[in-house]
Amino acid sequence: MAQPENLLYSKEHEWVKIDGDIATVGITEYAQSSLGDIVYVELPKTGAHVVQFGNIGVVESVKAVSDLFTPVGGEVVEVNAELDGDPALVNREPFAGGWMLKIRLSDASETARLLSPSAYEQLVAEEAH
Repeated sequence: MAQPENLLYSKEHEWVKIDGDIATVGITEYAQSSLGDIVYVELPKTGAHVVQFGNIGVVESVKAVSDLFTPVGGEVVEVNAELDGDPALVNREPFAGGWMLKIRLSDASETARLLSPSAYEQLVAEEAH
């Protein structure tokens, strides 16, 4: 499964797209398919400060409840309100409309601790065996 090349990834299966000092965060195709049908997403409030790799919420599916971690730290500047009424958007569009939150980066150098698309693909391949 090819990963979008314009994103970085965490070992916890979150993706991040950097645009200036704003990072858009979501969960990967692998994560959403492993979880199954997503029925609820709990996210931090706008204005919350989050730390890299910290727990920021919960994704609940018909199979399991899974913690959500942030690949970068900073201030939450927007949450995807569409997920309140349609959490399954994460299943249908994990890399597009199913994004979860936007964070104003506190330290752009944190991205050096994330995985490239090819490194993430290798991680997924290892977990699948």
